[in-house]
Amino acid sequence: MTPEAFRQQIAALTAQLAGRALDAELDAWLNREHGAGSTTYRDLKAACEAGVAAGWLCDREGGGIRYGRVFKPADDLHGFSVDVVDMADVAGPHHVHPNGEIDLVLPIEGDATFDGRPAGWVVCPPGSAHRPTVRGGRALVLYLLPQGRIEFTR
Repeated sequence: MTPEAFRQQIAALTAQLAGRALDAELDAWLNREHGAGSTTYRDLKAACEAGVAAGWLCDREGGGIRYGRVFKPADDLHGFSVDVVDMADVAGPHHVHPNGEIDLVLPIEGDATFDGRPAGWVVCPPGSAHRPTVRGGRALVLYLLPQGRIEFTR
């Protein structure tokens, strides 16, 4: 797996997300069409694990969390930025999603949940906020942010 091949995977997915509202309907659709057990899920999980192992994903660390912005928002990614974090039984920094956030929860140790949700997709609507929390093990979480917008709070 290379960053270029990973970008192509993400672009194929974001093409299906372009122009859609980030809401409960999208959350349900993603989990139905691309959820845990699907080919998309398996391929993205394998790509993320390979990227972490190769050192080009999650190449920074702070507060017990490994993280990194893989791609800035771009036309081929339909305006989404792409971040991946590696978290184990930890809560991350509180932040707001001005344009919403789409997360793919990829447990890799134990029965890890992200904000109480198991393997699969979590869609946070525009204006939502949280302190991202992984419990019950370790998970990689892939974040898609419209226009790369995120606002960390104190």
